[in-house]
Amino acid sequence: MSKILVIDDDSVIRVIMKRALQNQGHEVVVVANGKEGIEQAQKMQPALIICDWMMPFVDGLEVCRWVKANPDLATTFFILLTSRGGIADRVKGLNTGADDFLSKPIDITELQARVRSALRLHHLSQDLRTQKHLLEAELAEAASYVQALLPPPLVGAVSIEARFIPSRQLGGDCFDYFWLDPDHLAVYLLDVSGHGLGAALPSVSVMNLLRSRALPEVDFCQPEAVLKALNDQFQMSSQNEKYFTIWYGVYNPKSCQLTYSSAGHPAAVLITLNPEGKPQLTQLKTPCLPIGLMEESTYISDRQAIPENSALYIFSDGVYELDPVQAQAWDLKAFIQMLQNLEVNASLDIALSKIQNLSGVETFNDDFSLLKVQFNSSAL
Repeated sequence: MSKILVIDDDSVIRVIMKRALQNQGHEVVVVANGKEGIEQAQKMQPALIICDWMMPFVDGLEVCRWVKANPDLATTFFILLTSRGGIADRVKGLNTGADDFLSKPIDITELQARVRSALRLHHLSQDLRTQKHLLEAELAEAASYVQALLPPPLVGAVSIEARFIPSRQLGGDCFDYFWLDPDHLAVYLLDVSGHGLGAALPSVSVMNLLRSRALPEVDFCQPEAVLKALNDQFQMSSQNEKYFTIWYGVYNPKSCQLTYSSAGHPAAVLITLNPEGKPQLTQLKTPCLPIGLMEESTYISDRQAIPENSALYIFSDGVYELDPVQAQAWDLKAFIQMLQNLEVNASLDIALSKIQNLSGVETFNDDFSLLKVQFNSSAL
């Protein structure tokens, strides 16, 4: 049994329609004008509304506009009852939001057939909406799980803070940092292609492998060896056509050397101070393909001396890639310029605030991941 609301100022039509629809087993409420119809629709939230077009004060089009603008009635099917048969009138009704039309004088057989069709579509819309809500809840739960895996801030001679802002969709960003031994600190950030669970699952899988050091016969102090092993294990042909970019570095505080390798990932940005105290910028990147694109890919490492009181920024492309309109004011060049203008000891909260102000957005199109590694003088 479905709830049906009939709105018509003709008492005879109200009686006819109520009897015909009740004979189909529906719960039917009838009202005599558009104002009462709006009030009753809000109260009963019917599956179907059949509303006369021509009524005094509040006509059928106005009722239709109100119904279609009400989130509580998102799946309510709306039929306009009219003696108008012209194409222009039907176009006007459809543009207003009507889902179907029923002609006067009413044919009971046609009425019952259109009601059956309308209710099938209503129930389908309800099912789709329920599935959408369930999917959104599951994605939110998955996003919370991914965030729970991310590491807490690192404090000490080398300090690391991170900011992760998920986009509207579950994405493939993931990062971690941990001491391999007292002399080697590993830090990485990866970004799996695409969105949704299909991107999040391989991202978490890679994180678990690296965190548990489960890649066989791999020296995790050698970035090129780590990337080669990941490429061997995560070929996109066996990963639902998913590939990922990654920046992986290992810092030795005794030698003040950072060894790093990147696979198709944005360059990390190192900010140091010259003898005059002015910031200098160095981009750290190696020319290697993303993980999973080609089996025969080779990976190389490079090395960078790290002066005291310098900062290293590692990030995903979601930090600077916006839609075409927003990109006119914000891109990778603008982001790097912003980093260079920051104080070396500025917190990530300050950086995030500047990014949002300069880009003009708070919700990014892709996952936003930004790490800052602060090399303190006590580390040297």
